[in-house]
This record gives sequence, C-alpha cells and structure tokens, in this order.
Amino acid sequence: MEHFVSDLKKIREQARRHMEAGAVTEGYKADREQVVAVLNEVLATEIVCVLRYKRHFFMARGIDADSIKAEFLQHANEEQQHADWVAERITQLNGEPNFNPEGMASRSHSQYQEGSSLIEMIKEDLVAERIAVQSYSDIARWLGEDDPTTRRLIVEILKSEEEHAEELANMLTKVAN
Repeated sequence: MEHFVSDLKKIREQARRHMEAGAVTEGYKADREQVVAVLNEVLATEIVCVLRYKRHFFMARGIDADSIKAEFLQHANEEQQHADWVAERITQLNGEPNFNPEGMASRSHSQYQEGSSLIEMIKEDLVAERIAVQSYSDIARWLGEDDPTTRRLIVEILKSEEEHAEELANMLTKVAN
C-alpha cells in the first residue's frame, strides 16, 4: 500500500474558491444535475410509498389486521424518513427537492395501487418494495464511486427496502394460509 499524500495547499485554495457551493467541491465527480434528477425520482417513490402504506394502515380490516396495520404504519414512517434523507441530500447537492404533487406518480418508480383486501394490500406493497429494491440497486451501481455519499445513502435505503420486502413476503405467507 502506498503512503497517502494529499495536496493540502491545493485543497485549501479550492475550498475557499467556491464556498457558495457548500458540500459540492471540485472533487465531486458525478453529473450533479443528473444525480439531483434521479434523487427527485427516489423522493417521489418514497412519498408514494408513504401514501400507499398510510392508506393501507387505515383501510386494513380482518382477523389478521391489527399486527399487519402496525407493520404498515412502521413502514410508512420508515419511508418518510427515507424521503427526508433524500430531500436533505438533494439540497446538499445544491438542488431543489420536488415535493410538487403534480407529476408525483409519474416521477415515482413504484405505482400507487390501493388493493381492496388485506392480501391485495400486502401484495401491492411487496411489488412496490421489489421495484424499489431493483431500482435502488441500479442507482447504487450507476453512482459507483463518482458520488460516494449519495451511493451510501441509497444503499442504506436499499437495505431497509429489502427488509420491508422480506417482512411483506412473510406476512403474505401467514395471511394466505
């Protein structure tokens, strides 16, 4: 392993040069505008998931509903946390988080499907989680090392989405039998 060497004089000069850019320095390798656009899609996806889970929480009925309602509410709260993290990252990249409801469904990777029965609700949530897992995996690979902070954020959210998918698959097995 080579000895770590960094040109501190150059780093200090660059840090002073564009202070208004905040966290975005000359070392940022990704296409910032493209990353912000993708993060706004992730933001829409998370918000749509919050709304779907909240509806399912309030609409769940049946003998198995109480424990499943608790999971729906927990997932809604976790999806809201993801949305907040993504909005914060967008602003760190000098972008603007798009919370405009107009076009939210078209920006979202997952769909807003209501489901009329408990089983249908679980299935719709599971499909949405599977979409998020695949989509966020693709985003993490796309980011690579060009934006390690955003990549870590997406990977952290991905981990949670995988857990949600596993929990929903288990719920579906229990309720269906």
